[in-house]
Amino acid sequence: MKKDIHPEYKETIFTCACGAQYKTKSTIDDRTIDICSNCHPFYTGKQKLVDAAGKVEKFKRRYGQN
Repeated sequence: MKKDIHPEYKETIFTCACGAQYKTKSTIDDRTIDICSNCHPFYTGKQKLVDAAGKVEKFKRRYGQN
């Protein structure tokens, strides 16, 4: 390998919005992530319905709830 052309490889902590922390090595600094395997619906079996603007309720009012 050539010297002085590769980025620094250091320990990095990834922190999820749910509070889980993962220590790994990377070339980037500590990061915050939105979703991880502890809170992802595919892995937990629980579906989260994120409705920030009330779009689901608007859809149900408009098209009924069959």
